[in-house]
Amino acid sequence: MFDQLSDRLGAIFDRLSGRGRVSEAEVNDAMREIRVALLEADVSLAAAKAFVARVKEKAVGANVLDSLTPAQTILKIVHDELVALLGPPAGSGQARLRFADAPPSTILLVGLQGSGKTTQAGKLALRLKEQGRRSLLVAADVYRPAAIDQLITLGKQVDLPVYERGSADPVRIVRDAIAEAARLGVSTVIVDTAGRLQIDEKLMDELERIKAVANPCEILLVADAMTGQEATNVAKGFHDRLDITGVILTKMDGDTRGGAALSIHSVTGAPIKLIGVGEKLSALEPFYPERLASRILGMGDALTLIEKTQSLYSEDQAKRLQEKLLKSSFTLDDFLEQMRQVRKIGSIGDLLKMVPGLSKVLPKDFEIPEREFVKVEAIITSMTRGERRNPNVLDGSRRKRIARGSGSQVSDVNRLVKRFEQAREMTKQLGGRKRGLMPFRTP
Repeated sequence: MFDQLSDRLGAIFDRLSGRGRVSEAEVNDAMREIRVALLEADVSLAAAKAFVARVKEKAVGANVLDSLTPAQTILKIVHDELVALLGPPAGSGQARLRFADAPPSTILLVGLQGSGKTTQAGKLALRLKEQGRRSLLVAADVYRPAAIDQLITLGKQVDLPVYERGSADPVRIVRDAIAEAARLGVSTVIVDTAGRLQIDEKLMDELERIKAVANPCEILLVADAMTGQEATNVAKGFHDRLDITGVILTKMDGDTRGGAALSIHSVTGAPIKLIGVGEKLSALEPFYPERLASRILGMGDALTLIEKTQSLYSEDQAKRLQEKLLKSSFTLDDFLEQMRQVRKIGSIGDLLKMVPGLSKVLPKDFEIPEREFVKVEAIITSMTRGERRNPNVLDGSRRKRIARGSGSQVSDVNRLVKRFEQAREMTKQLGGRKRGLMPFRTP
């Protein structure tokens, strides 16, 4: 999403890093370029001007002109100000979802029509379920055709109840749903409201009445990041009427300039609490301002990478995998399973760009084509079980058979087997070195 902004800022700091000292004029030029880069990323003018003013003030106060590393000093200031612009830290009380002391806790999802509220209701319900909170989904969108059916379908997918009363009064639906949740002993009520413009007085009045009967712990605006600066105007309109407590920003995995993420908090004061990063129901994540700021500035995002990889395996699974690698008992079956697992958490290009330092080295549009994964999978599945366990038996005739069966060339089979053997041998040597560093054994 922020590739263009990241490239522009990277070019600015690259120029500064080549100088042992910088003049005040050069700092001013850099600030102007940063402001232009933010505006081109669809950040609101007010937010961009305020951001640059704060950076410039701190840069002067930090004696950047006398610093031996002016680029690094300014980069640190820009990083800190980006974090402040994006919102409070994810671990802070303001950024976390709030729940009532006595259940049920009610969460209202509001926003424009087509912003994805119904889908986010299902994603949020699944996320809370994984955290041990059972939710009741409430179909309060009585105006959009098929909205109720969509929510019922999502409820079945996440195995959670849905409360619906057709085209009845939405205010009454919400009030009765909360009573039903109390009867069922459900801890959370997630209300899917109808989409509406922030300037539609009649429908905004309806939302205010829903808020009055629901007494929600959270009023979350669901905003589409692809709408750019318009998302901030929408957020301000809803905030002025409802005092929203947070934002779910969707389509953060899209190819857009990302100004909404950089402006919403400064315009409304409401934090971005969650972000949608894909179409799957599991693709809803907490928003970490400090991590996004690091990625924008090409500093990587090691914490998110670690969390994504840790989500694939339990501790026991990781230990078994490590033992296989060190004992060279890692097979092509294991390799295929690891490849399938990694593909579940996102594109390889996006994952590699989270590694600190790699984002600047990799080509801008670096990605491993899906067809390459399909080819590798076809080659391995065309082998017999014995061949996958022991590639050493793969003579010329077997490799020709595998190539025919997978629709590939013999050279593709040879390349895969060679790379697999090299990787296994390197892992074995690494394991030997680690053991060599431990001359003493515990009793």
